[in-house]
Amino acid sequence: MAATMVSSAGGLLAMLNEPHPSLKLHALSNLNAFVDYFWPEISTSVPIIESLYEDEEFDQRQLAALLVSKVGPISLFCCCIIAAKFVVDMDMLIFLHKEKMLSSVFYYLGELNDSLSYALGAGSLFDVSEDSDYVHTLLAKAIDEYATLKTKAAESKEESSDVDPRLEAIVERMLDKCITDGKYQQAIGMAIECRRLDKLKEAITNSDNVHATLSYCMNVSHAFVNRREYRREVLLLLVKVYQDLASPDYLNICQCLMFLDQPEGVAKILEKLLRSENKDDAMMAFQIAFDLIENEHQAFLLSVRDRLSSPKLKPEQPTAIETDTAQSGNPSVSEDTQMADETQAPTANVPETDPSEVTYAERSDLLILKTIKQSIEMRNSVCHSATIYANALMHAGTTVDTFLRDNLDWLSRATNWAKFSATAGLGVIHRGHLQQGRSLMAPYLPQSGSGGGGSPYSEGGALYALGLIHANHGEGIKQFLRESLRSTNVEVVQHGACLGLGLAALGTADEDIYDEIKSVLYTDSAVAGEAAGISMGLLMVGTASEKAAEMLVYAHETQHEKIIRGLALGIALTVYGREEEADTLIEQMTRDQDPILRYGGMYALALAYSGTANNKAIRQLLHFAVSDVSDDVRRTAVLALGFVLYSEPEQTPRIVSLLSESYNPHVRYGAAMAVGISCAGTGLSEAISLLEPLTSDVVDFVRQGALIAMAMVMIQISEASDSRVGAFRRQLEKIILDKHEDTMSKMGAILASGILDAGGRNVTIKLLSKTKHDKITAVVGLAVFSQFWYWYPLIYFISLAFSPTALIGLNYDLKVPRFEFLSHAKPSLFEYPRPTTVPTATSAVKLPTAVLSTSARAKARANKKEAEKANAEKLSGADSSAASGSGKGKSSGEKDADSMQILTNPARVVPGQEKFIKFLEDSRYAPVKAAASGFVLLKDLRPTEPEVLALTDAPTSTTSAATATAAATAQPGSTAAMAVDDEPQPPQPFEYST
Repeated sequence: MAATMVSSAGGLLAMLNEPHPSLKLHALSNLNAFVDYFWPEISTSVPIIESLYEDEEFDQRQLAALLVSKVGPISLFCCCIIAAKFVVDMDMLIFLHKEKMLSSVFYYLGELNDSLSYALGAGSLFDVSEDSDYVHTLLAKAIDEYATLKTKAAESKEESSDVDPRLEAIVERMLDKCITDGKYQQAIGMAIECRRLDKLKEAITNSDNVHATLSYCMNVSHAFVNRREYRREVLLLLVKVYQDLASPDYLNICQCLMFLDQPEGVAKILEKLLRSENKDDAMMAFQIAFDLIENEHQAFLLSVRDRLSSPKLKPEQPTAIETDTAQSGNPSVSEDTQMADETQAPTANVPETDPSEVTYAERSDLLILKTIKQSIEMRNSVCHSATIYANALMHAGTTVDTFLRDNLDWLSRATNWAKFSATAGLGVIHRGHLQQGRSLMAPYLPQSGSGGGGSPYSEGGALYALGLIHANHGEGIKQFLRESLRSTNVEVVQHGACLGLGLAALGTADEDIYDEIKSVLYTDSAVAGEAAGISMGLLMVGTASEKAAEMLVYAHETQHEKIIRGLALGIALTVYGREEEADTLIEQMTRDQDPILRYGGMYALALAYSGTANNKAIRQLLHFAVSDVSDDVRRTAVLALGFVLYSEPEQTPRIVSLLSESYNPHVRYGAAMAVGISCAGTGLSEAISLLEPLTSDVVDFVRQGALIAMAMVMIQISEASDSRVGAFRRQLEKIILDKHEDTMSKMGAILASGILDAGGRNVTIKLLSKTKHDKITAVVGLAVFSQFWYWYPLIYFISLAFSPTALIGLNYDLKVPRFEFLSHAKPSLFEYPRPTTVPTATSAVKLPTAVLSTSARAKARANKKEAEKANAEKLSGADSSAASGSGKGKSSGEKDADSMQILTNPARVVPGQEKFIKFLEDSRYAPVKAAASGFVLLKDLRPTEPEVLALTDAPTSTTSAATATAAATAQPGSTAAMAVDDEPQPPQPFEYST
């Protein structure tokens, strides 16, 4: 009670000058208690208190240090309050004094360093558990200071001897307190920031749920650890912690090992699981394999494969898993699998082909292509080629080449490079069908000993097509492509062979292949050299090898801009994902006098820091976007932001919003493409809002870029989810049909139509896998695709970014069992777009006919009766189809309700739908891991019951294509003309009479 009566600190301050130590102690103790009230008075005696701290014979030096430390922050806090009040109350003086007061506040902020210094001197008297502004402020300062010192020491490869032991003690006390109080996530964040891996491990192992904490820590390391080398250290620690658990999480361990480039660790885990007597372990191995393949790291996967033992196999190895596209509307896998001997490790059960390559029920709308074909002028070679590109993208991976075979005369008008592109388009249509790839392209491939009778453009396009078919899975085709490259000196054929070889050997860093491509480069042929430069980058993607310096030297020696541009992109590909390791090369390229190499430097920045949202990279790109003298460099700098930010797509529209309004059309184009790349497949409202005005820009190529970008954002977004999707489709149709529209915009609209309905409307564009790792092939594909500004055949590279949208459950034998699961959302939100209809011919305008009211009512009654009759027939047809198991549309495994949908394995599941997917409680099957899309291994909870398979051996792709042909030749306006797998309605009842 007496303490509250104190009205001044003068007496206590006077006691500081007394000679007796007990009086000084009494004064310091009370001043410390009343410092919040009497800090102005105490601040006048700071020198006296400092002298007590510096007196080594004074026993209470730490108490003096604590008091001095408190005065500084409190003074600052109160100065801020006084300054703020002054600004509010003295409105007339705001203009004159605001800047002065703010500068005073920031000046006092520097006193925190002295305050922290005295807090360190206070030792244990500085209580980290005290809940006050003073403690919170200094703890934040201490952690920042400590983290800065530790980071500098790590970057300079020196010991952290510069760190004050007292500072380290405060940080350790704070970490210990967080762990003791159960604030494990806070402790993890501090430990990672302060590079205290020992405390990180302690926080993880002491947590209540170690598995959940490990997952949180992994996400934090990917999202907030800016330096690649340090992230490796964190992941190494996580792997060790995972492995020490009683039940290790092998899925996450293998993902970490992939990032750490340790294939031997993955191979050991797979061997261990496959040799286990427990079937669940083998299924976990299969799930790990599927998840690793989704990351598309060919070189790593080959290294894992080479370290696995080869078990004995049964004679009957292949088992096809396909879908009957004529019976089902569901997407499914087309994979050659191998059945293992039960007495051996079943490693051969892992498919040889890419599980992400799926054969779908083809849902493309052929009428759209027919409309495009009829609306373009034959003399317009750009739009003619764009239609071919759109067809290839629209049917990517479906094997349906109906449009091409039905329009052979129209297609034959393509000449030279248009013929090259038309042939290469077959590679997109048949992408992933590795077994049949070479036989499909055989009519177009160079024939040995034929004397070069075929068209070099067709031959080059066919070799490019083989690369697209075998992209990232080229073990079986590399040798043929190498022989084709060696056996020709025709630059067009060399061009196609180089692109094909780079795609097939993506990321393998094969020295022999590199030397063969380099020999083509050194011929100094502009056409072949451009492809060679890109191919060398594809081959060495992500290796950051010394080959980049060799490529840069030749880029300075050659006089061909096409070669320089190909090498610039190739060099950028070599530093993919290397982050700070690429800084030296990036600095060299961005300071080059040649704008083409600076342009390559923008791609190097984009790919080295792809998906990191790194602030340093973003600042550099924004700097070049507004300051470089070359429009090419500025355009690419803005576009590159899309690659850096695709892990945080919601940031991109905000960052490029001002750039999208730039006076420079190249910058506006770059802003549009950046949003398209970063927000692809998200349907992000902010992205659509930014792109909408750009689709009506005054400059034709800006409109082109905006249309393509909009299609990338809206891919697999339904009109029920966003009404602007329907408006955009109508806008595309209007541009295509408008004979006065310029060529560049029309090309953009045609390509946008192909992207919007890509892969039979069963794929999206994804740059991140379900485990949040980069999909290397997808990122590289979009990077090369964006180069189509200079070379149209590179448009096909966008197909590398197409990702199937399906949930495909597999049992132990890698077959597809029949089971149902729930989509707890309105079916209309994720349904296929409605098929277009044939536009009716417009006739002469007629005056309206007078209709009597009685006639109108009679007609309305008749229409109502017909509608009721049609509905009754439709319902009875659906019931009978469901009973027979061959129903169409929603009756084939999709049962509608107001807010739910029962789906049957396998089923189409688009990204926006994944959060609504749930497995039924009474289901026979349970997933090995929680997943809502992709390949999911299923545990059979009732193994003694007979198993019903959802899929059996299906017709070949030829049969499916024949079905598509029949549909395409149906009467205009019929259902079959719009959707290949739809069936006509049964005929009306009739009486048969002889």
